[in-house]
Amino acid sequence: MTDTPALALHLRDLARLRRVRDRIDRDYAQPLDVEALARGAHMSAGHLSRQFKLAYGESPYSYLMTRRIERAMALLRGGKLGVTEVCFAVGCSSLGTFSTRFAELVGMPPSAYRRQAQAAGMPPCVARQVTRPIRNREAAAAGRRLA
Repeated sequence: MTDTPALALHLRDLARLRRVRDRIDRDYAQPLDVEALARGAHMSAGHLSRQFKLAYGESPYSYLMTRRIERAMALLRGGKLGVTEVCFAVGCSSLGTFSTRFAELVGMPPSAYRRQAQAAGMPPCVARQVTRPIRNREAAAAGRRLA
C-alpha cells in the first residue's frame, strides 16, 4: 500500500519543479537566481536544488546556463551580434563566466564558434541539431566538431 500523503507531496513537488523549469525556459534572459526561483516555487533554495537535480539530472543553475548557451549559439550562428552583445542578450552579466561556460559546454570559445559556424554555412535547422550543447563538461570528451 502506498503512503498517500507522501505521494501527494511528491506530485506537488514535481509540479513545482516543472513550473521552475518552464520559467527558466521562458525567462532565461532575465536575472534569475536559485533563491528567486525557490521563492516562486514556495521551497527553500536548498530543497529546490536537491529536488531539481533528482528530477532533471542537473542543478537549476546548470539548466539555466545550458538554456542561455543554446540561445547564444543560435545568435552567434546568425552573425549579426558580437560575443559581448550575445552574452548580455542571453542574460549573462559576466563575459568571462559566459565564455568559460560556453567553452565547457560547446568545446570551444564563443568567438571560435562564431567563426566556424559562419564558415560552415549550415541551414539553421541542421545547425540546431548538430550543435546542441553537451552538459557536464562532456564537450572535450565527445570531441564534436562542426561540419
